Amino acid sequence: MTGGHSHGHSHGPATATGRHRKRLIVVVAITAAVFVIQVIGGLLSGSLALLADAGHMLTDSTGLIIALVASVLAARPATAARTYGLQRVEVLAALANACLLIAVAVWVLVRAIDRWSQPEDISTGLMLGVAVVGAVANTIGLLILRGGKDESLNLRGAYLEVLGDLLGSLTVVAAAIVIMLTGWTRADSVASMLIFALIVPRAFGLLRDVVDVLLEATPRGIDLAVIRTHICEVDGVVDVHDLHAWTITSGVPVLSAHVVVDATCLAAGRTGEVLDRLGECLSDHFDVAHCTFQIEPEGHSAHEAAHHA
Repeated sequence: MTGGHSHGHSHGPATATGRHRKRLIVVVAITAAVFVIQVIGGLLSGSLALLADAGHMLTDSTGLIIALVASVLAARPATAARTYGLQRVEVLAALANACLLIAVAVWVLVRAIDRWSQPEDISTGLMLGVAVVGAVANTIGLLILRGGKDESLNLRGAYLEVLGDLLGSLTVVAAAIVIMLTGWTRADSVASMLIFALIVPRAFGLLRDVVDVLLEATPRGIDLAVIRTHICEVDGVVDVHDLHAWTITSGVPVLSAHVVVDATCLAAGRTGEVLDRLGECLSDHFDVAHCTFQIEPEGHSAHEAAHHA
């Protein structure tokens, strides 16, 4: 006769992005304002680099708004149909954000190549002034987001976007100064290409992280071999198998395992005690608060499918 038992430790309802929602709101307002300024400045000055940076800002604003809406949806309670609620909407928002970044990067590259062959006159004074405003605004945005970037995938994506915007604005500043001093208007195209180079690695890096979550890869920082060792050190545990760890959304790692206990532990009715020790171990040492364990007697694994780790 086999025995099974499941045990869960609940985590707080707030996701990592939700805890920093106010930061997102402020940065959305800043990036939206700078986007408008850069579009007007780019059109009036004739600077493609400014328009490219404005396009990047538009993507950032859209991505931040998506992340903000997703954080609200992710905080909705779970239901029988969606047992984790809508928490993974945050990950889908990050996916949309990465795709938007890639699309903007392609547009910038195409326009930069076209402008290289047909340089246009540029009002460098206006170009420089708007770029400086953008750099200051992006610096403020970075300081606001810095406190939450290590907790949330969306906030980290937003932080990287604003950092890219800052570098983009500084690139435009440098291009404006070069044009003012030398009259070489192709510096505007060079700046646009550099902005393209800034966008692409960040976009693919964010896309890789999103794919890891969607494929339920083991979260970074969690070593299953070490966890297996800790579980086996709990009194009464003789083995563990079907050990899995994945991420529901940023800041919400979960774990499940089949834990084999010895006959003495089962006969003494100590399975509840074992479950408590296992939950404390995972929560204290690995910061995994949502765990599910199936308690099994020795020999039970022979009746299970062999395709699990």
